[in-house]
Amino acid sequence: MEKNLYTLLSMILTLPVVAGEVSIVDARATASSTDVYRFDVTLRHADTGWDHYADGWEVISPSGEVLGRRTLYHPHVNEQPFTRALSGVAVPEGIDHVQIRAHDKLHGHSTKMHRIDLE
Repeated sequence: MEKNLYTLLSMILTLPVVAGEVSIVDARATASSTDVYRFDVTLRHADTGWDHYADGWEVISPSGEVLGRRTLYHPHVNEQPFTRALSGVAVPEGIDHVQIRAHDKLHGHSTKMHRIDLE
């Protein structure tokens, strides 16, 4: 009985994270010119409609500076996972990697970021 209670409690405590947070499935960077990149990011999220959906992602420098932001203006309830691009992101010289951080309208920023090594 006690073991079942602990199992149930752990499931309940992790449910909001599992059910709500947006996850980054894949992310790629392509140089379009010197220090300017296009980012293609694939997200997965249990969009339920206008009140709860993945509403964007950001390109973050190693120091935490937001280099670019892709806003998603509508839910993707029937399109999961989905990929969107952001072009023209200037990356300062000397930066060898960036992080992608996703965002959803209800829960905010994702707890996991996706690292992309730049060529």
